[in-house]
Formats: sequence, C-alpha cells, structure tokens
Amino acid sequence: MSKLISAFLITATLLLTASNDSKISMAGTCASNCGKAPIQFTPGQRIRVQVVNRTPRVLQLQKPSITDPVSLNPGQNLYLDQLEGTEPNTSLIFWDNTGRSVEANLSRPNLATLRVELRPTWRVPGDRSVYIQDDGRINVL
Repeated sequence: MSKLISAFLITATLLLTASNDSKISMAGTCASNCGKAPIQFTPGQRIRVQVVNRTPRVLQLQKPSITDPVSLNPGQNLYLDQLEGTEPNTSLIFWDNTGRSVEANLSRPNLATLRVELRPTWRVPGDRSVYIQDDGRINVL
C-alpha cells in the first residue's frame, strides 16, 4: 500500500510541475507567431513582374541598365518579363517625382508572376526598389 501511495505522490508531483510551467512541457508551433511566409521563386525560373500604380500620382519606374525610366499613370498596370531565366540579381526601381513616399506590396498571383502594387504611404523614406535575387528570394528596399 505504501508503494502505491508513493507512486501516486510522485506521479501527481510530476503532473503538477509540468502543468505549472507549460512552456517547458509543451512545444509550440509557429502558426500564430511566424508571420507571412516570404515570397520566393525557384532559382533560374522565368518570372513575369506586374507593376500596378495604386497611387493618385504618376510614378517613374526603371529596370537599371535595361530600360530608361517609364511613367506609370494612376491605376495603370505594366508587365515586365525577365530577359532570361538565369538573369542575375535584377532590380526594379520606382519613385514619385513629387518626393512623396511609396510602399511596395508584393504578392504572387500565380507560379510565375510577381505582382508589385505601389501604394502611397506616410513612412519616410518609403520603399524605393524591389530586388529579385538569382537564388529566388525577393527583397523590398
């Protein structure tokens, strides 16, 4: 009988200790804390970039060393194809000639398209470019 009481006390102590410090006893998932997964493409994949001007002003857009600056009217869509699937580290630079800040919101509507929606923002200095790395990662700078 004393062995049964001892076993019961040890079990109860272990259960109470584990339930008081739940961080130690239970592993958590990142489902609620990880945030949105970054947009990434397969390295070497041919990507079509869709740029949408969601500001009330005309914006300027340029793919350095490939194009001259292009004007993008409010509400206008512009599609840019990557020249080759292996084009290394491509940048897309954008700005507002009035000096107002712009924010780039990225999405991936399908497997081979990167959508860049340019919106007004109060953040200074705002976003200035989208950088497509040859390893498939996308950064907003």
